Amino acid sequence: MSFELDRTDLKILRLLQGNGRLSNADLAQAVGVSPATCHRRTQALFDEGYIKSVRAMIAPSKVRKGALVMVGVVLDRSTPESFATFEKAVAKLKFILDCHLVAGDFDYFLKIRVGDMADFNRIHGDQLIALPGVRQTRTFFVMKEVVDNAPLEL
Repeated sequence: MSFELDRTDLKILRLLQGNGRLSNADLAQAVGVSPATCHRRTQALFDEGYIKSVRAMIAPSKVRKGALVMVGVVLDRSTPESFATFEKAVAKLKFILDCHLVAGDFDYFLKIRVGDMADFNRIHGDQLIALPGVRQTRTFFVMKEVVDNAPLEL
């Protein structure tokens, strides 16, 4: 089935990116369609995979995770097997927010939130360098979050 986004679908996506807690009635009014139509279209956006999930964005400093750390990782080998083994292991670590396979000087970039530098030091020594195939890591402590988790431009 081919699903083509139209202006109404794009407007629904934009509005939900800005506020995922909009009620169906408020969303329908903002988009200019009936609540039944809005519900059907929003459900189709979920069903077709345009909307992956809706969740709360927690303020990191309120839950003692105010330090953001980016870690570049270089593996011993660049083989499909070593990448798969690393990815399987890293997916189990709850402190890793994002893991991206990248081109360039590193194989992966990890986004990690911790309470402070001591927290990161413990995690780094106990778990990061013990990940399978890790040859080198380079750590970047974020001094200021200028743009974080911005909505997609639609």
